[in-house]
Amino acid sequence: MKILTVVGARPQFIKAAALSRVLRKEHTEILVHTGQHYDYNMSDVFFDELSIPHPDYNLGVAGGTHAQMTGRMMIAIEETLMQEEPDALLIYGDTNSTLAGALSAVKLHIPVIHVEAGLRVGTLTSPEEVNRICADHVSYLRFACVESSMEFLRKENLLQNSYFVGDPMYDAFCYYSRGLNGIYGEITDYDGQAVQVPERFYYITCHRQENTDTEDTLCEILSAMNSLEYPTIYPVHPRNRAMALGLKEKYGFNNVIMTQPVGYLTSISLIKHCEKVVTDSGGLQREAFFAGKQCVCILGFVAWPETMVDNRNQVSAPDRAEILSKLNAKMTINPAYTPFGDGHACERMCEIIKKVF
Repeated sequence: MKILTVVGARPQFIKAAALSRVLRKEHTEILVHTGQHYDYNMSDVFFDELSIPHPDYNLGVAGGTHAQMTGRMMIAIEETLMQEEPDALLIYGDTNSTLAGALSAVKLHIPVIHVEAGLRVGTLTSPEEVNRICADHVSYLRFACVESSMEFLRKENLLQNSYFVGDPMYDAFCYYSRGLNGIYGEITDYDGQAVQVPERFYYITCHRQENTDTEDTLCEILSAMNSLEYPTIYPVHPRNRAMALGLKEKYGFNNVIMTQPVGYLTSISLIKHCEKVVTDSGGLQREAFFAGKQCVCILGFVAWPETMVDNRNQVSAPDRAEILSKLNAKMTINPAYTPFGDGHACERMCEIIKKVF
């Protein structure tokens, strides 16, 4: 069958790398990149590193309000769907690209397949929550990464054609982390100079609006990292580059090494070799869990309850004292606890697609 896949952001590129490799063995896939992440280090580098087939269409839609972005994406995706006439549309996760793809397809009576269905955090103040709820309710086939998502789908009367398959991000982590014995690739600062990664270091990513909209909030987070016994590697997202570099110039923060964004292989190699992880990313906190690294997640809600065991992942406010307290908590790991599947979610999804369609 002919499947049109819509991607637009870093986590979706990673999931597509895992699933497309299996999907294309039996199906024709048309890959559409909305352009939501457009910077080379946030987009093209993932296609290059992970050997993802380059998009058949790049819609070049980025920037603006949520409504502006989603609306422009819908117009462009609708045109692409009408031109390609696929048998189904496949979407990942919970971005504006996800919502735009789902709404465009369902209005053209094209079945929607949603990968990472059923995730709920319980607040409509999160734009991702709005996107995933809407996408789930118009999808024909839903794939859940964790068993708790199936319970949310049951509560919303969406169990028909919903399946727990495991997490394709875990598939990707297992596949691409093989052989990463050191730090992958070259890391550069914003002057283009190579960064020497210390032997022992912490790793942070921080880009969410609620953590980077004010200097006071980001300053609390950076102050916590600056006070740790080892340096911190901080690949700075383009959206908060000016503020982060400004705070470093203003306060020093000499123990925080700010770099340009890094690709997926570099990121998972940093996770594998760091002391601990601090992040506000839903994907990175899972990757820390996969790698057995303790994580502190700076969010106002629990994104992945499955990771919140034995202090392996802890939620913190953007508060220096609380972040440091959580980083000092003792972590234990139960090797038998594998909530994200066995690393073969993509094969399972392809089998179900073949069966359902």
